[in-house]
Amino acid sequence: MNEESQLPYQRDQFYARDRRSVPAARRLVQWALFYWGLGGWERGEDVSLCVSELATNALLHGAPPGRGFLLRVRYDGDVLRVEVHDSGGGEPCVRDCAVDEGGRGLFLVAALADKWGVGQRDPGKVVWCEFVGPAGGA
Repeated sequence: MNEESQLPYQRDQFYARDRRSVPAARRLVQWALFYWGLGGWERGEDVSLCVSELATNALLHGAPPGRGFLLRVRYDGDVLRVEVHDSGGGEPCVRDCAVDEGGRGLFLVAALADKWGVGQRDPGKVVWCEFVGPAGGA
């Protein structure tokens, strides 16, 4: 067995601060799921939606002009983790959708993912979400 076929699997891709980056990030994750044997996984659509929301948030709130964001997707056989790294400040939080017309992105991520959170980096932050994979009992 060669090294590429061994777990964990990981793909990283940097995206520019451009609206076309969101569908490109979603396509990368869909490709990775297929390539890693998770193409028919029933949670694949949830993962794609969360990638769209996290990438959109990075573009709108986290990536200053002239910068972009890093998408990292990792699968260890049990958990699929999606991370979006940006150089912006602030602490993302789930908004009250009954009060706020916009800002439903993290609300959706919190509802669809098994876990999510925010970590610090210098500069900026990483917003992540995790999904228990098929081998992990999902």
